[in-house]
Amino acid sequence: MTVDLHATAADRLREAEQRYTASRRRIVRVLAEAGRPLTIAEVQAAGEGLPQSSVYRNLAVLEQAGVVRRVMAGDVARYEPAEDLTEHHHHLICTACGSVVDVTLPATIERRIDKAASDVADRTGFDPQAHRLDLIGRCVDCRD
Repeated sequence: MTVDLHATAADRLREAEQRYTASRRRIVRVLAEAGRPLTIAEVQAAGEGLPQSSVYRNLAVLEQAGVVRRVMAGDVARYEPAEDLTEHHHHLICTACGSVVDVTLPATIERRIDKAASDVADRTGFDPQAHRLDLIGRCVDCRD
């Protein structure tokens, strides 16, 4: 976690006419240190006494301001720092246990994905801003 993460979070919240409160700072720190998307319960457990209602409200504000993003794993929402604040990555989402694992692909594969997305965009007139790739299936523990 860097000072830039917190400075950027504060800037984005200010642009959304919100404050970067101590609770929001704790949530951003918890998500940044986790290294994987967390459920609200996991954020609360690691958030040094943050009430559940506060976590819900603050995550909504942080998401709206572009500081965090929501990753859906079935019916369960998980949260992580916005990708442009960390690094570009994708997810492996287990449909059995709900685990979510971050995966960074080799640059050669990312270039092929970008090319395929660009080809689709050119054919359809769509203006892509980014891409996400979530592989949905069963993790090694649930597979058998």
